[in-house]
Amino acid sequence: MRHLLFVALVAAALSACNKPGSSDKAAAPAASAPGKVKAAATLLLAPEDLRALNTSLLVSGPVITGSLQPERRADLRSEVGAIVQQVLKENGEPVRTGDLLVRLDDASIRDSLSSAEEAARASSQAFEQAERQLQRQKTLQGQGMTSMQALEDAEVRRNNAQSDLVAARARVAAARQQLRRTEVRAPFEGVVSDRKVSVGDTAAIGKELLKVIDPRSMRFEGLVSADRMHELKVGQAVSFRVNGYPQTEFQGQVRRIDATANATTRQVEVVVTFKDAAASPRVSGLFAEGRVETGGTQALMLAEASLLISGDLAHVWRVAGGRVNRVAVKLGERDARSGEYPVLSGLAAGDRVLRNPSSGLVDGQAVEMARPAAAPAASGASAATASK
Repeated sequence: MRHLLFVALVAAALSACNKPGSSDKAAAPAASAPGKVKAAATLLLAPEDLRALNTSLLVSGPVITGSLQPERRADLRSEVGAIVQQVLKENGEPVRTGDLLVRLDDASIRDSLSSAEEAARASSQAFEQAERQLQRQKTLQGQGMTSMQALEDAEVRRNNAQSDLVAARARVAAARQQLRRTEVRAPFEGVVSDRKVSVGDTAAIGKELLKVIDPRSMRFEGLVSADRMHELKVGQAVSFRVNGYPQTEFQGQVRRIDATANATTRQVEVVVTFKDAAASPRVSGLFAEGRVETGGTQALMLAEASLLISGDLAHVWRVAGGRVNRVAVKLGERDARSGEYPVLSGLAAGDRVLRNPSSGLVDGQAVEMARPAAAPAASGASAATASK
């Protein structure tokens, strides 16, 4: 009996070992066991993805920041108290010298002018009458028919009438001047930059109505730290960039240096004129930043887009020997003129780096340059050759 039971157990074990798939199930854990990490895919690059480093001029000098402002600008204000009747120009519209911009209500001023003119006319008649009486008294005095006192009285009346006439004419001139001031005209050719009033507003004396600027007279009004004042001189070259014109580097020249520093910021205002005034932007108030050129050295320059900056550490991805490697670099102070950083160590002239590296790169990853696509004509010719 025991012998039969032993034989049955052995048979059951052999049948379990011979079941299909049992070996696969046993091998599965072995296949899922940790092994070597799969190699990163080859990185396909185009020539425009790379940037070759070359030495360029790194300008040294004080940094200047500020904005573009027109040299010719006028804040037109009301010279009379009146209601705004018309505003003939909007912001950005061009104007010529003498163009009417704002018209104020002139009803009361016209009434004052009419009253002054009537008073001047009456004073003129009174003066003429006093002059005739004086001449008559002089004739009678010559004939001995009147006294000297009467002649002197006539002369006093003539002088008083003359004074009244001069005062009346002055009031007429003042009224006419007030009437002209109800029409605000452009002082020079330019554009309206800021309209301050609308029809129906009450324009008190001194109220700002609008601003006119000449966009052809733009200049760079910037600030420089007072600590660098000893480096500044009138006539020095300035390289700067303007917000809104990222691809353009403007050249200028120091025209004026203020003699007083700001008591709060300890900065000095410096006025820079454009070297090419015709190429200057035509918009006032744009932010500008640059550097006054007091010296320069040759250095490797690298754009910020190619850098991976984390705290005080900076890295780039260099392509060499068919692979891309992460390289630590040491940077200098950012050049305000170009926005690039000088490379002090870590790279050499001629090295190629990724222009805009992505976050999924692996150190040592293989690199392959993409082949340019064949021209349509060439592809057509090869197809014809294949058909033959």
